[in-house]
Amino acid sequence: MSLYDIPVTTIDGETITLDAYRGRALLIVNVASRCGFTPQYKGLEALHRRHTDRLAVLGFPCNQFGRQEPGTASQIREFCSEYYEVTFPLFAKVHVNGPGAHPLFRLLKSEKKGFLGREAILWNFTKFLVSRNGEVLRRYGSRATPDAIEKDLGDRV
Repeated sequence: MSLYDIPVTTIDGETITLDAYRGRALLIVNVASRCGFTPQYKGLEALHRRHTDRLAVLGFPCNQFGRQEPGTASQIREFCSEYYEVTFPLFAKVHVNGPGAHPLFRLLKSEKKGFLGREAILWNFTKFLVSRNGEVLRRYGSRATPDAIEKDLGDRV
């Protein structure tokens, strides 16, 4: 199964696949509203706006780390809009680790391992850069800022 075949649910409850983003690079991020890294929303939105024709930033809220994303879909959407003017696509809350991990994150983690070869995501705002051909190129930890990631984009997107 390719990344483009995996069903995902938008924050509005619609089930889609990532096929709609085929031909564009993707930056897939597990996000949270009450995290020390939450201000990265600003940089992610800036990245999305600067490269919207060739890069899609996709935010997947996750409440697995310190319960830092406790809100409902409407609360998450409102928070992101009000505080960070987020226009990039947001999706329904997912698990990124454990037996209930969403298939998208299982695929991403198997393609690009983390620190010391670990598959597990360690915290919110872990990012995966996917080429416009669907190849998982890079995995970034929570501390990697959108500005630092932008330097890596080059001709990959």
